[in-house]
Amino acid sequence: MTVGELRPPAAPRRHLLSIADLAREDIERILETARRMTSSLDREMKKMPTLRGRTVVNLFYESSTRTLASFELAAKRLSADTMSLRSSGSSVDKGESLKDTASTLSAYDPDVIVVRHPSIGAAALVARWSAASVVNAGDGKHQHPTQALLDIYAMQEALGRLEGLHVAIVGDVLHSRVARSLVQALDLVGADSTLIGPPTLVSRDLEALGCATSNDIRDLAEADVVYVLRMQQERMSAGEAFIPSLREYTALYGITPDRVRPGQVVMHPGPMNRGVEIDAQVADSEAALVVDQVRAGLVVRMAVLYDVLVATVRERIPAGVA
Repeated sequence: MTVGELRPPAAPRRHLLSIADLAREDIERILETARRMTSSLDREMKKMPTLRGRTVVNLFYESSTRTLASFELAAKRLSADTMSLRSSGSSVDKGESLKDTASTLSAYDPDVIVVRHPSIGAAALVARWSAASVVNAGDGKHQHPTQALLDIYAMQEALGRLEGLHVAIVGDVLHSRVARSLVQALDLVGADSTLIGPPTLVSRDLEALGCATSNDIRDLAEADVVYVLRMQQERMSAGEAFIPSLREYTALYGITPDRVRPGQVVMHPGPMNRGVEIDAQVADSEAALVVDQVRAGLVVRMAVLYDVLVATVRERIPAGVA
C-alpha cells in the first residue's frame, strides 16, 4: 500500500511544537515518509488523495516566503483544503488577541493549524485553545522544528548519512530558533554540532542543548556541513550592540570561499544576506545546498502533515502543552 492510498483514521490530535516532542524513531519515520513523498513530485499528476476532506489553516504573524509557500503547497499536494491568514490585513490589525483568533479559526473545525508567531510559546497556546493538530512554524527565538527536519533530510540526501556528521552552525545563534531546533535534531540522530560566532551571540550556556561552542572561525575546518545563520536584527532591541558593525562581523565570521574547504557542503535557512553572513560566490557554488533545502521543505512538510494526522505513532504529550 502506498502513502497515497492510505486514508486518515480517527485518532486523538497530535502536535509538532518542538524537536523535544520527538524521539529518534519519530524523526526517522518522518524522513522515510518524506522520501516516499518525493516520488510523487516526478509524476505528471502530483496530487495524492491522502488528506482529501481535511483542512489545513496557516496562521502567520511573521513574514515568510519559503515556510508559508511550502506548507500551502504541501497541503494542496495531499489534497487538503487550505486557508492562509496573515496578521497584516486581518482582525489582528484591529487588536484581536491570539486566543480570540485561535477560537475563531477553531469554529471552522480545521484539522491542522500551522502557526508562526514572534512570541515564544505561541504555538503551544494555540494547541491548548484549539481542537486541531498544531504545527509550530516558528515561535520567536524558541523553536522551528520543521526547518530542522528538512535540514537533516537535505544533509542525508547529499552526504548519505547523519550518524557521525559534524555540523558547524555559524552566526547569530542567540536569536535563532533554527539553531536551537537543529542542534536538538542533530543530537537525536547521532550527529555532532558546534556553534561558532562572536561571544555576544554564542554563549557557553548553549552547550546545554547538546553541542560545542566556539568563537574561532578557524574551527569551521573540522565540519562536514557549514550551516550559516542570518543576522536577525529584527529580534535585537534598540540600543543593543551585539557586534561593532556588520562590516566587522563579515570580516571575522562571514563565509567566504577561502573559509570553505573542499568536500564541505554549505547550508542556509534563508533569507540570505549576501555579502554579510555569506559571500555570493559561496551561495552560488556547487557546495551550496540552499536550493536542496527548499525542495526538501516541501516533501518534509508533506510528511509532517501526514504524520500528525495519519501515521500511527506512540502516544506522547508535546512539551509545553498541559
